[in-house]
Amino acid sequence: MDFGLMLRGQFEQGEDMGVRFGELMEQARLANELGFASITKGSHYSAYPLQDFQQLPFLARVAAEAPDLRLNAGIVLLSLHKPLDLAEQLASIDVMSGGRLIFGAGLGYREVEFRAFGSTQKERVKRFEENLEAVKRLWTEEKVSMKASHFELIEASCPMKPIQKPHPPIWIGANSDPGIRRAAQMGDCWYINPHNRLDTTLRQIDVYRRALDEYGKPFPQELPMRREVFVAPTRADAIRICKPFLEIKYKVYHQWGQDKAMPEGDNDLGMEFEELIRDRFLIGSPDEVSEQILTLSQDIGVNHFIMSVQWPGMPQSLVLDTMHILAEEVLPKVRQGM
Repeated sequence: MDFGLMLRGQFEQGEDMGVRFGELMEQARLANELGFASITKGSHYSAYPLQDFQQLPFLARVAAEAPDLRLNAGIVLLSLHKPLDLAEQLASIDVMSGGRLIFGAGLGYREVEFRAFGSTQKERVKRFEENLEAVKRLWTEEKVSMKASHFELIEASCPMKPIQKPHPPIWIGANSDPGIRRAAQMGDCWYINPHNRLDTTLRQIDVYRRALDEYGKPFPQELPMRREVFVAPTRADAIRICKPFLEIKYKVYHQWGQDKAMPEGDNDLGMEFEELIRDRFLIGSPDEVSEQILTLSQDIGVNHFIMSVQWPGMPQSLVLDTMHILAEEVLPKVRQGM
């Protein structure tokens, strides 16, 4: 089991982002010292009412701060972009980091982002599939000619190839059943999302397995999952401490319409906090959280567990303390139980 850390980098309006950036780099260095396996950075544009660091420049800097950790661009909102630009940027990070990049790709769900990039949600699946095919070809072929719905490559090239061969691992994030089938068809693995309830994920792993069988592909050697995680001496303490911060994030994501991308029956992030966290996030004592992680490994097959431990408004001291508790109390229990 590998353990990664999500450095979301989202902060409320009025926060000093220069100070917050320094804190995030401190978190990256500590993750490297504590033996985490990866650093993940997500991506959103027009993130009001939050402030957010952009994904690729952030990961390029983290490559120097945390030299032993893999760098997960998780996820790139692939349908917004042009493939030649993205292929060259990601290849650059892979080379600069010595081959540590993970390419996480997803559709996106916010109309403000699609419109700003000259697209619509109706076009997102087609653009996603075309862009992913083009990026793979640019990474593995000398020259590429390809006419798509929103770009044309004419003997185009990505002259600097990624270090990892044939290319960096491609993790496809998906909330819905059709997206999970697409992950089985086009990706190296399904990157299991942090929002769906765990009972939904248990159902969807069967969707994923059936799709792999249909496409003649084996179950992946690496199955990543991201979850919100918080640890305190008791579950009651953990809920009390993390609620003010985690609640802010999910109020914003509810406003953004993240619910609309989730499967029917599990598509309401606007409920009361105590109901929201039930069977969705990993919050509790070290023993409780380690048991929950072991269950995910045994029931689903997760072997790269990525933890979000910071949310808007959370003080740096609390984040660092949580990282220490995870590395020194939770993760050893998980490894002993496997």
